[in-house]
Amino acid sequence: MENVFSIFRGPNGTIFAIIFATLIVLLTIVLAWVIGRSRNKRNTVLLVGLSDAGKTLLFTRLYYNKFLATHTSIKENKGSYVPEQAQDGKFLELIDVPGNEKLRGKFIGQFKDLARGIIFVVDSVNFTRELHAVAECLFDILSNKTFNKLSPQLLIACNKQDLTTAKSMNVIKSQLAKEINTLRKTRAAAVKGLDEQSMSRDEVFVGQKGKDFDFADLRAIKVEIIECSAKGEAETDLKDVHEWLNKLI
Repeated sequence: MENVFSIFRGPNGTIFAIIFATLIVLLTIVLAWVIGRSRNKRNTVLLVGLSDAGKTLLFTRLYYNKFLATHTSIKENKGSYVPEQAQDGKFLELIDVPGNEKLRGKFIGQFKDLARGIIFVVDSVNFTRELHAVAECLFDILSNKTFNKLSPQLLIACNKQDLTTAKSMNVIKSQLAKEINTLRKTRAAAVKGLDEQSMSRDEVFVGQKGKDFDFADLRAIKVEIIECSAKGEAETDLKDVHEWLNKLI
């Protein structure tokens, strides 16, 4: 080590110091470029939610740009989303994740490293009955270590708004926040007393410690919530979904 530093104290020390500093700057630029390039390669949007929430129907509307009859998925559906005013050939890869709990976890684990965005589809009609399951599914996403590292944007799409019994997005957001707050407490109690080795290495704390859960406290994952209708035939039924997707491109 002493021999290395002696180079900078020699007659050509200033030159070596300049060369060394230049190499450090160039290395920093290269690393920043590599990291930026890696982020840009993530052009996948995952469609996630419970079964019968309308994920596959939403997928077909976005991919085929028309209404098609669908059935419960047992494997992922893939397709490209190209906006009407696409520039430089940019597009997003859509992946419709099955809603079955066991399959959902498997496919999220398979594709989570690719996610630039997540559309979390909620059945606004059956929301009250499915509240706990919906909150658990959303909690698993918000607490996922990989998602918190990659910071994909998340859209909560309150679907089936064409039906009169649908809950509004404000009601859904409020009740989800309360249920997630309860989940934080119950999960914390479940692992209380366990050492760090026994706790999940794939989860991070959701929200801000010391206060009730609020979507506004999320830092790594930016959350937006909108109302939509995948079954509606008017363009305005999915207007907010299209606008959100276009911002990702």
